[in-house]
Amino acid sequence: MLLVVDIGNTNTVIGLFDGPRFVHQWRISTLQRTTDEFGILLLQLITHHKIVPADITGVAVCTVVPSVLYAIEKGVRRYLDLTARVLDHKSALGFPVRIDNPLELGPDRVVNAVAAMERLAPPFLIVDFGTATTFDCVDASGAYVGGAIAPGLQISADALFSKTARLPRVDVQRPERAIGRNTTAAMQSGVFWGYVSLVDGLARRCKEELGGEVHCIATGGLSNLVGRACKEIDEVDEHLTLHGLRLWFERGAP
Repeated sequence: MLLVVDIGNTNTVIGLFDGPRFVHQWRISTLQRTTDEFGILLLQLITHHKIVPADITGVAVCTVVPSVLYAIEKGVRRYLDLTARVLDHKSALGFPVRIDNPLELGPDRVVNAVAAMERLAPPFLIVDFGTATTFDCVDASGAYVGGAIAPGLQISADALFSKTARLPRVDVQRPERAIGRNTTAAMQSGVFWGYVSLVDGLARRCKEELGGEVHCIATGGLSNLVGRACKEIDEVDEHLTLHGLRLWFERGAP
């Protein structure tokens, strides 16, 4: 079995694969943990689902929070007796990256492209709903050519709540109507449908610049909530990043 770890700014998502088959997913907060804290938590998650730790034969990691990587690598070594393979700027990707500084490209965006290329013919667009919402574009030649980064839905909502004295904090959810009949409903509409419009607008522009028939796939923690409301998104795969990590690991390239 293969364990994959996607370390985001807010959450760390851990996935377990048996060959290409997705077995389990766990979502934990991204915190500064010690080696033992992470290792023990990992064992608890695994054994809770009656997985024998010795059955795990590989670990793949990508992170946008380098400060937590040491504890995770050492925890995997100490508690699973494995050496984690970490995707970084030196890793072989299998596709050209045509942006001004390829070293700036986040590893999560890389593995999203790896996974999408396995199933989609270019050109295509990936929208990843995380702490930030990223738009990643692959052109008709199969090259990664850039994208856009927008504040995430929760960041946008938090900014509204914190900067307005008389507006209450409300749950972020999909309202049935755009026209709210009270303050709470109006805020939920503005946050949700306003964000849907942001995603649709940016996705439409990216598609126009890529040209041709562009398939758009959404992933990330909020993809099921927001992505399914967006007209420009054709498909939602919440586990796209984890599948990309699996594919990269299985190819065996550094």
